[in-house]
Amino acid sequence: MIHSFLMIGQSNMAGRGYAKEVPPIFDEHIKMLRNGLWQIMSEPINFDRPSSGVGLASSFAASWRKDHQQDEIGLIPCADGGTSLDDWAVGSTLFENALSQARLAQRTSEIKGILWHQGESDCSPEKAEQYQEKFSKIINALRQELNIPEAPLIIGGLGDYLPNGLFGQYFMHYSFVNRELEDFAQSNENCYFVSAKGLTANPDGVHFNAHSQRLLGIRYYCAYRDLKHLLNPNVNENDILNKIYDRPYTKTERLKLLEHEFAVGNIEGKDYLMQLKAIGQE
Repeated sequence: MIHSFLMIGQSNMAGRGYAKEVPPIFDEHIKMLRNGLWQIMSEPINFDRPSSGVGLASSFAASWRKDHQQDEIGLIPCADGGTSLDDWAVGSTLFENALSQARLAQRTSEIKGILWHQGESDCSPEKAEQYQEKFSKIINALRQELNIPEAPLIIGGLGDYLPNGLFGQYFMHYSFVNRELEDFAQSNENCYFVSAKGLTANPDGVHFNAHSQRLLGIRYYCAYRDLKHLLNPNVNENDILNKIYDRPYTKTERLKLLEHEFAVGNIEGKDYLMQLKAIGQE
């Protein structure tokens, strides 16, 4: 049985990190849901926009795998960029889509947690004041509909860089949202807050860059594993990330990667057959 995780929120959950800036994460035992079926994970996992890129889910899953080497993990991508809490209200299109995708996943997996990152679209004192009430309705309804009352909910904070970016005037009150996110996690069972302290952004000043997304995914996993809030960065998170990158590929993974390179036209047929034969003879 696959252990699955529902990904919901806006663009920083979907991921906008530039893939060229980080080594890939590829593991035959990390799956993602596509058309109701599990495929080996590849990035972008959450393809909500043409600008989709590296998100936190891949390093979350890779960290999970280090502690569960005999098991498979599945990612259920349902985040959508630029969306507000109102867009996620119970009965909305986004809510119903997440519910539908999660139910498809439950046919062949057990949902073990919910990963949430959202708040940039609610960065005003008025909206922040209503955040907990609105969010509580969304999460309670999801838990009830999916019958996962005790599945941990991991909530990530907004980046401290937001007021200083190109669109900083829209995020002057980001700290209000962070306070509400942390307060929600502190006051609700099976809910844990993860800080974004020290993380950096793409040139747009809105989205976490690829390396920061990798670190944030590790933080999400640590909060999930320990069932504790993570209010400060892990001192060894870069070491953890390097160990993820240094993991050797299995024979199956090398075959899948070779197949991909041939399918997208990066290698010629003769080279493909030669490399395929070499791997097969190992």
